[in-house]
Amino acid sequence: MKLPIGIAQKVKQMLDGEEVQSSKLKQSIALKMVEDGAIQYRNISKSKRMYFIKNAENLNNYLRTEFGINNLNQYIDQINNPKLTRSEAIEISSNSKVKNIRTFKGFLVNCYQPVNATINNIPTVINPIEGTFTFIYDFETFTIPKNITIIGIENPENFRYINKQDRFFKNITPLFVSRYPQNKDLVKWIKNTSNNYLHFGDFDFEGINIFLNEYQKHIGTKADFFIPDEIEKMIKENGNSNNYNTQIYREPDLSKINNENLVSLIKIIHKHKKGLEQEYLINSF
Repeated sequence: MKLPIGIAQKVKQMLDGEEVQSSKLKQSIALKMVEDGAIQYRNISKSKRMYFIKNAENLNNYLRTEFGINNLNQYIDQINNPKLTRSEAIEISSNSKVKNIRTFKGFLVNCYQPVNATINNIPTVINPIEGTFTFIYDFETFTIPKNITIIGIENPENFRYINKQDRFFKNITPLFVSRYPQNKDLVKWIKNTSNNYLHFGDFDFEGINIFLNEYQKHIGTKADFFIPDEIEKMIKENGNSNNYNTQIYREPDLSKINNENLVSLIKIIHKHKKGLEQEYLINSF
């Protein structure tokens, strides 16, 4: 799968801080980028929607993972080069820099206490030193004890400083996994394990939708959303109203949610008209 030059140029505009009308990005590839969370949007009216990019790092990770694009500007320059011959143009659109190549499959894991595991039938211990993570490449053969709870973390900073958040997970033995690089390997692995999955994301509509659409939809009832006991106090005192206002169009349909705690969280968000990003938990006491 290649990224068409028209979409690449619109993505560059958004990376430069502009918003792009949805009518300019109707291609299936662009819609998939929206569904995957690489591009965000806000509704202007019932028939008008504006696309934008909330996190440039996440978007660039997505371009590398899904399209093999390491440098968007270079990609656009190559395709737009008027001196390219037909054969050179074909080569650019099919070489390793612009086509979808899985250089690395797998995902990152982290923990603040050793976790026994098996990879390729060889026993090992996951125990990265402070400031490092473990990358699981052969995830198809990666297994952990059934009592381990897999905790998926959206934000890289929370994933880095898990030791500062251990007070929230005293009653379980966790193995933390990172949502980035964003690919299907992590969900595929979780789906094939017997371990419970706990999603640790932002306490806002976007974070809830990521959980519902990227994880619970595929994993099923063993997936749950992490909610601290004191979440209402956190949202009331430290939440962000702009977060709520810009994401109101992403409000989940309560009638389709069977998780009572998640429904309660949505009601709390509405009550205080604020959302809370998960980074707050790193230094909250």
